[in-house]
Amino acid sequence: MTGVATRGSRLAASPGGGKPRFPSDPGFHALVERRVRAYFAASGLSARGNPRMYVKTAVLLLWLGASYALLVFAATTWWQAAPLAVSLALAMAGVGFSVQHDANHAAYSRHPAVNRLMGLTLDLLGASSYLWRFKHNVSHHTYTNLAGADDDIDLGLLGRLSPAQPRRRFHRVQQFYLWFLYGLLIPKWHFVYDFKNVARGRIARNRFPRPRGWNLVELIGGKLAFFGWALVVPALFHPVWVVLLFYAGIAFLLGLVLSVVFQVAHCVEEADFPAPPPAGERLRDAWAVHQVHTTVDFAQDSRLLTWYVGGLNFQIEHHLFPRVCHVHYPRIAVIVAATCAELGIRYRAHDSLWGAIASHWRWLRRMGSPRVPVMGAA
Repeated sequence: MTGVATRGSRLAASPGGGKPRFPSDPGFHALVERRVRAYFAASGLSARGNPRMYVKTAVLLLWLGASYALLVFAATTWWQAAPLAVSLALAMAGVGFSVQHDANHAAYSRHPAVNRLMGLTLDLLGASSYLWRFKHNVSHHTYTNLAGADDDIDLGLLGRLSPAQPRRRFHRVQQFYLWFLYGLLIPKWHFVYDFKNVARGRIARNRFPRPRGWNLVELIGGKLAFFGWALVVPALFHPVWVVLLFYAGIAFLLGLVLSVVFQVAHCVEEADFPAPPPAGERLRDAWAVHQVHTTVDFAQDSRLLTWYVGGLNFQIEHHLFPRVCHVHYPRIAVIVAATCAELGIRYRAHDSLWGAIASHWRWLRRMGSPRVPVMGAA
């Protein structure tokens, strides 16, 4: 059955280029994959998209379109515009969590052309789907929580998320100020990040082919389309300063929501942050075990949250089976948790989103503390 095997595991097992290498699978990955395959075979379900996913996509896109149309063409006062701006930001996040995320993992549909088309919803939101697939699918999914290789935990000088990263004096208050910086993620992505990565041809340690041909057309066309609907069209109906103010507010809320959901699955007290191994040596855990140890689920019993965040509260299952549509994660989680318990592999899940957020806050405080030395320092 196609759609279950993880791309990340094959990438991780490929040595070369000085990248960290993983030891051989001790049996966990093969066993859990076999059990998930058996689940799909017995249920008769497709591992990729199904009518539930397509209906959900329609709801999210209609929510986004209605929020935008009412905000730009109908709202005439600030008290009408403000809740519509919040609605638009949340709808954009929903599309990002569910539609583009599954599609760019090839989990949305069995048909590559459909995945490619739905993956372009990320370009319409202002970020390049081409670069996302290297940043997220390769850098993050292969080298999760590994400083220097996982770009998602690299905040530069502004924050310390891993014991292997240097600590600055101002990091001792990062548990307070980083939440504001999370809100700046989207403008950075719109105006800086994609262009910088194309210019240097790498994300973290991982080099990637610069976009050419249709990939380049999609990148540039996506940016133009986004700036068109987000800034140019609204400026035809409203003062420019109002458009920029609402862009800033929507982008801030969108960045905060996206950042929090992704951070609380990895940058928490219960997750591992393995030390980068010396050149030529392998990491401690095999790839699949590494994914479980560096990832934490949250709010598994919340159907509403699971629907909204595209199953990303089942982050362990997503990392093990990124090519499986997220609508299946709650059932797969039962299989993964049982297999981990059977083999003595630590599996962690917070009971609620708030519990995960609190753990993330405590982790930020710990990483900013001068009492926590830099990993490997004398």
